Amino acid sequence: MQTPDRKDFPIPRVGATRRLNRMSEKRGDLEWVAARIADPHSRFLLFADLSLAVESGEDRNDTSIRWYAADELATLGADPATALLLGCGEDGHAIFAISLTAAQAAAAPGGYDGLKPVVDLRSLAQQGALSPDELSLAGMARALAAWHVTQRCCGRCGAKTNIREAGWRRRCWACGQEHFPRMDPAVIVLVTDGKHCLLGHHRRYAHKFYSTLAGFVEPGEGIEDCVRREMFEETGIRIGEVAYMATQPWPFPHSLMVGCWAEALSRDVILDEEELWDARWFSRDEVRQMMAEEHPECLTVPGSHSIAYALIRSFLEAR
Repeated sequence: MQTPDRKDFPIPRVGATRRLNRMSEKRGDLEWVAARIADPHSRFLLFADLSLAVESGEDRNDTSIRWYAADELATLGADPATALLLGCGEDGHAIFAISLTAAQAAAAPGGYDGLKPVVDLRSLAQQGALSPDELSLAGMARALAAWHVTQRCCGRCGAKTNIREAGWRRRCWACGQEHFPRMDPAVIVLVTDGKHCLLGHHRRYAHKFYSTLAGFVEPGEGIEDCVRREMFEETGIRIGEVAYMATQPWPFPHSLMVGCWAEALSRDVILDEEELWDARWFSRDEVRQMMAEEHPECLTVPGSHSIAYALIRSFLEAR
């Protein structure tokens, strides 16, 4: 099933593919999957230690996914049984992901260097190096591959788990426990009093980089409850109305960012210094300067790859 565009609140799709039939009804059909893996028309993208293999010119201005054919997998030392089915493209041909560990990549012909350029997907997203469709596809694949890295042993009994459903399930050989890919819900919030918005500078951010505030949803907690708790914990701001805006899959490693607007009932900021270095109220004029990289203090905001950018831009446009 394809993901429709949302016209009233457009956001970049990182991990939510619009031009892919996921073929979920075929994942358990072993003969069909095996035939697709052997099909010379099928395409495979490759991760080495969760970094994406790409094609890139010398100036790095023309970057795209490096595609492999089925007959190239053996030369890489990749096991076709570990191929992760992403779905079928608009041409009807299957698309898979292959994920090599660092040790497997080192053992490939030419070693890890022979696979280069291999680039961290977050860096590619921040640079806008991949097309939106390729970034979406690679994001989906990376989230799935990252889950497999951490799910090789059963969390119930500790025994080995085996791949099932073309990569969309793992099953413990000992106790039979079924394991499914995870998505961690997190809120990402544009707090506003109507005329100003609240942006924060995290310790992990680059110098003078300000963004919307975020936090993970805890068990037993609704989205609105999470927004109110996280905003108060991080900044001391009391929140009134909470409005849902849109979501963005964020495959670093496997989050679902739930974008919200939040009404500020107070303005005095009390920082949780374990989380934030700074948090400030910004007017629309200041936000406009930040987005244009013309702020007098050289303050900046997230790039256009993120839902944070979409939320900040919606505040700037008073939407």
